[in-house]
Amino acid sequence: MLYFTIRRLGLAALVALTVSVLAFLLLHLSGDPALALAGEGARQADIDMIRKTYGLDRPIIVQYADWLWHILQGDFGTSVYFKTEAGPLILSKLATTLKLGMAALAFALLISIPLGVLAAIYKGSIIDRVCLAIAVLGQALPNFFFALILIMLFSISLRILPVSGSGTWQHFVMPAIALGYYVAPAFMRLIRAGMVEVLGADYIRTARAKGLPARKIIFKHALRNAIVPVVALAAVQLGYLLGGSVVIETIFALDGLGYLAYQSITYKDYPVMQLIVLLLSVLYVLLTLAADVANAWLDPRIRVS
Repeated sequence: MLYFTIRRLGLAALVALTVSVLAFLLLHLSGDPALALAGEGARQADIDMIRKTYGLDRPIIVQYADWLWHILQGDFGTSVYFKTEAGPLILSKLATTLKLGMAALAFALLISIPLGVLAAIYKGSIIDRVCLAIAVLGQALPNFFFALILIMLFSISLRILPVSGSGTWQHFVMPAIALGYYVAPAFMRLIRAGMVEVLGADYIRTARAKGLPARKIIFKHALRNAIVPVVALAAVQLGYLLGGSVVIETIFALDGLGYLAYQSITYKDYPVMQLIVLLLSVLYVLLTLAADVANAWLDPRIRVS
C-alpha cells in the first residue's frame, strides 16, 4: 500500500508540473500580456516599459523558471488590478468555492443514489426509464440555463431565495442545485450499473433464499458494494465542480474563485489568472490521487495493477 501511494504521489507531482507549464504557456501565448496590460491606444514606449517592468522581455523559458521558483518559495506575485498580493487574495476566495463545490456534490449524491437504486431495482420498467430521462436531462441542460430557470422560479416568482451574494446558506442553494444537477447523472448511471451487477450475484440470491428482508438486502449488502466506485468518481467530480464554477459564480455573484477568475480575465490580471489555474489544477490532481488511494484501500486488487 505504501509503494502504491508513493508511486501515485510521484505521478501526481509530474502531472502538476506539466499543468504548471501548460498554464503558464497558454496564458502567455494567447496574446502579448504587455499589450493587454497597457490597453488599447497605448504608446509603444508605454508597452515597452510594462514589458520590462514585469520581465516580459525575457525568453519564455526564463520567465517560466522564474515564476515557478517564486511559486515554490511562496511568492505568488501581485495582482495587477487589485494591487494586492495574489496569494492572500485567492485564499480569501477559496472558502466560498469549496463550500459551493461540497454543497453541489452533496446535492448530486442526494438525488443520484436514490434514483440509481430505484432504476436498478425496477430495471426495464417505467421507473427505470423515468430515472434515465432525468439523468439525460441533467447532462443535456446547460447549467447556466438551468441557473436562470432557478432564478426565475425561486427569486422572481416565489421570492424565497436571494439572487446574488454569498453571505448566508440561502445564497448557496440555487448555485449548488444548478452546479450539482449537471454531474448527478454520472453518479446515477454508475450506481445503477453497479446495483444491477450486484443484485445478480450469487450471495444476493443466497440472502434472498434465507428470507432476509428486501430492504436489508438492498442497503446492507448490495448498495455497500455497488457504491465503492462512487468514491473515485466523487473526488474527480469535486475537482470538476471546483474548476467549473466560473459561470455559476458569475451568474449568482458569489465571491469565490470562479468569480475572481472572471474578474481577472476581464481586467487582464495575469498573475491572478495563472495562480487560479495552477491552484485548481493542483486541487484536481490531489483529489484524483486521494480517490486512487481510497480505492486501493477499499479494493486490494487495484494495488497490483
